[in-house]
Amino acid sequence: MNAHMSPEEFRRHGRQVVDWIADYMAGIESHPVRSRVGPGEIRDALPAEPPEHGEPFEAVLADLNTILLPGLTHWQHPSFFGYYPSNASGPAILGDLLSSGLGVQGMLWITSPACTELETVVVDWLASLLGLPAHFRTDARGGGVIQDSASSACLVALLAALHRASGGRVARTGIADRYTIYVSSQTHSSLEKAARVAGLGAQGIRVVDVDDRTLAMDPVRLRELIAADRAAGAVPAMVCATVGTTSTAAVDPVPAIGEVCREHGVWLHVDAAYAGVAAVCPEFRRLNDGVAEYADTYSTNPHKWLLTNFDCTVLWTADRAPLLDALSILPEYLRNPASSSGSVVDYRDWQIPLGRRFRALKLWSVIRWYGAEGLRAHIRKGVSLAQDLAARIAADPAFEVHEPHPLGLVCFRPRWPGLSPAAADAATLRLMETLNAGGSLYLTHTTISGRVVLRMAVGSPATEHRHVEQAWDDIRREHQALPIQRVTDQTDQTD
Repeated sequence: MNAHMSPEEFRRHGRQVVDWIADYMAGIESHPVRSRVGPGEIRDALPAEPPEHGEPFEAVLADLNTILLPGLTHWQHPSFFGYYPSNASGPAILGDLLSSGLGVQGMLWITSPACTELETVVVDWLASLLGLPAHFRTDARGGGVIQDSASSACLVALLAALHRASGGRVARTGIADRYTIYVSSQTHSSLEKAARVAGLGAQGIRVVDVDDRTLAMDPVRLRELIAADRAAGAVPAMVCATVGTTSTAAVDPVPAIGEVCREHGVWLHVDAAYAGVAAVCPEFRRLNDGVAEYADTYSTNPHKWLLTNFDCTVLWTADRAPLLDALSILPEYLRNPASSSGSVVDYRDWQIPLGRRFRALKLWSVIRWYGAEGLRAHIRKGVSLAQDLAARIAADPAFEVHEPHPLGLVCFRPRWPGLSPAAADAATLRLMETLNAGGSLYLTHTTISGRVVLRMAVGSPATEHRHVEQAWDDIRREHQALPIQRVTDQTDQTD
């Protein structure tokens, strides 16, 4: 029977783990980007029952190498261009390790004062780095908190919005009136999930039309929908404007949307999960237009493009009172003099769960290691590589690029002369699957105006010009080699 791991054993195995991670990071290009295992392969390779007797830690590392590693899609691979970046970096990994090693519970200030106070400093630092308004700072009437994901941030914002819209009745008596929230067809699905969790259901969601070219929310249509709902007896509670949509990185017109919200007294949440961190660069501060004047809550994800491994979403509020009133519950076993004094922040009141990890350590480590200069260099590198790729695509008559593409995401599609739209979409999807199955890169897709397009998101710390250039060469080669006749025949049979 293994006893508890001693400090000396932990030191020895810890060095093995750090060495393993360092070797993995150094050799990540040797792996196929996307896992090639089939469903159930990993489960079948693992024992059906847990071990009766303890095993050496070396056995865990051995199975990690032989069983688990082949089942991983390598998000830190320099040729991973799918979804959005999910950055990890040395300082963030070490900060997370420190958090795990300390094992503190940061639900209340008193349960670990440093856990809370470091977080207040770090979210204020980040607000400053992004050029966000002063009232978002924790030493003002608002403040920031690190959530696990943008999904949680959206839900918290919605609960605060419902609390304000109902005058506190939702917290006391539940959903008695008909509340509505407003999104666009490009808004992240987490908003619909938030509406379900909050009890609004699908009937409480209004989908606002978007501009056909930019895919940004139409504020004129938003105004019409809110007016119609008010006339029908509904209570408009929240509008979600997106800065960098998941599908195409579209940017909603926050100032115009904010004017509509102000006219009708509706909460404005700005979801800048992907694009918000780009504002560390002064040339991208336009992404903040309208936030200072109109946003009630604002969130962005350092764990996407700012070198901080998952999970780390920062949510700021312009006024913390509705948020705290909506979420604060104080049972006797949590009462303490510090909380009762009102002089401290208790982050349990800023989120859905009670418990919370020491997430601030990894963001603190990243900001201190890179500094503002290093963070800006990382964002600028991704944007530069993406813009170079977009120029190459636009110059090739066999492809067309979607405009605009101001940041690190490029959406494009190949041309398939002679194919119907349905057959062309099928050919594009087949091209993507062929490329992904090859293991040298990983792309994802979306639809724009009903047509399939490929997405190539650049932003991994390890990605260099040669990786983007090689990916583009692979795309062009496979596009030329794809057997169109077979795609056409299969599509014709299913039309």
